[in-house]
Amino acid sequence: METYSIILLCIASFFAGFVDAIVGGGGLIQTPVALILLPNVSVASIIGSLKIPAFSGTSFAARQYLKKVDMNWKLLLLMAIVAFGAAFLGSHLLTLTSNDFMKPLLLVALTLIAIYTFTKKNFGQHQVKLFSQKKQLFLALLISIVIGFYDGFIGPGTGSFLVLAFVSVLGFDFLHASANAKMVNLATNFGSICLFVLKGKIIWAIAIPMAICNASGGFIGAKLAIQKGNGFIRIFFLIVVIGTLIRFGYDAFLSK
Repeated sequence: METYSIILLCIASFFAGFVDAIVGGGGLIQTPVALILLPNVSVASIIGSLKIPAFSGTSFAARQYLKKVDMNWKLLLLMAIVAFGAAFLGSHLLTLTSNDFMKPLLLVALTLIAIYTFTKKNFGQHQVKLFSQKKQLFLALLISIVIGFYDGFIGPGTGSFLVLAFVSVLGFDFLHASANAKMVNLATNFGSICLFVLKGKIIWAIAIPMAICNASGGFIGAKLAIQKGNGFIRIFFLIVVIGTLIRFGYDAFLSK
């Protein structure tokens, strides 16, 4: 592998870690770069290899959030266990079939998310108790199944979808949503990693240097999110959702 390819992958991984630490969506940066620079590598191997830096960056970001933000550990533990299993199954399915049919559906969903977040100025600015504890637990487990499977099967934008779910469904503000989403995202990444390791799909020569860069970006991004608070995260969330929208729109209609 050419040295310049590894350098470009590491640069992309740093920025992916930075963005992902704030609102998720880092895969939207490093995944297309890897697909361009590694045209002769299977998609499963690329996705599998990118799970290592994703896990590394998320770990460092989560550590920063843990110092400053309160976590609902009982809820998170249950969500993490379920999300791990769902991501493992999603990644297994990825090794057997194509995920292209999902992109038009995601395009519609992301359009609605962007419009809603833009028009609702108070969206995610405060924590709101929407449901009873039992109802919240049920919804949290449902979120873990759906988004966990999505992360294993498709991947890009998972962090953003988790943040959105914590805000819109569970009533978290953006800061607490970002913090708690990181913990669940760790579980989904780890579930996928276990599957890809068992399948021998990870290219360690690129995964390890990218992991170091992603962790550096995650460390800086998390500190910035904690300092700036909900307003900054909301704006960043909108930018990432629109970027995701453009990416999936291109994949669905223009890349053929």
